[in-house]
Amino acid sequence: MGEAIPREDRASAGLLTMCLAVSFFTCIDTSAKWLILAGVPALQVVFARYAGHALLALALYLPQEGRGALRSNSPGKQVMRSAFLAGSTICNFTALQFLPITVTTTIMFSGPIVVTLLAIPILGERVGIRRIAAVCTGFLGVLIVIQPWGAEFHPAMLLSLAALTFASLYFIMTRMLAGVEANATQQLWSSGLAAAVLFPFVIPGWTWPDSPLTWMVFCGIGGFGAAGHICATIAHRWADASLLAPMVYIQVFLAAFASIVVFGEWPTVWTLAGAAVIIAAGLYIWQRERQQAGAA
Repeated sequence: MGEAIPREDRASAGLLTMCLAVSFFTCIDTSAKWLILAGVPALQVVFARYAGHALLALALYLPQEGRGALRSNSPGKQVMRSAFLAGSTICNFTALQFLPITVTTTIMFSGPIVVTLLAIPILGERVGIRRIAAVCTGFLGVLIVIQPWGAEFHPAMLLSLAALTFASLYFIMTRMLAGVEANATQQLWSSGLAAAVLFPFVIPGWTWPDSPLTWMVFCGIGGFGAAGHICATIAHRWADASLLAPMVYIQVFLAAFASIVVFGEWPTVWTLAGAAVIIAAGLYIWQRERQQAGAA
């Protein structure tokens, strides 16, 4: 089985690497929306994302760690973790067919808020009234974005909320496996299982890309996924999670840029307002966790 690589104290490099990881995550969503609008089925795009990730992970980790990287200390939890990640991606990519990237990205920003809420019953964590208030504020931000009471509401937003829930459960499972599994094992299982399970479902309706650019994006989406997760892992080895956490919020600017430049979609005032509320709530939860960790 793979062994964890020792941590290093390289905060500046960790911050820059985390910013690079977030940029790759934006490239995943942009590529997925491009491919789906180009006529590639959403499930096939999910398969391409994980198959490419799995192939790159195998090429990277097998020469270093051998077949031991494939053996899990907790296969049941790894299967659940992989299923939650794949479910989140399927829902998110399907939602991207109908929604701007800024909307799906902003909704997904509620991840730390939902994780805080789910950690109470699943992990038995104790959460004070202040963090509960921050969670409620964060959900208010989500409501501002999706506007279930207005004409801007689209049913695909429910898929984005489902993606958020699956992603939060994925992070809960990641917490449960911390210190149990090596990074190589988690990378190989999460990408390999998703690709293997999706393969028989995508073959009957397989659609080949119809242009050189679409082919490039189709082949590149898996590389973006692998690069993003690998950079995020390296960043967390070089710097504390409490230092890196706020870096994910730069994705709202990257998503807005990609949405405008690639798809000609400008973020609405409601999306920006909701993003501000969600980011404020997330930063408050992050600060509270830092304070509690310092006190401990």
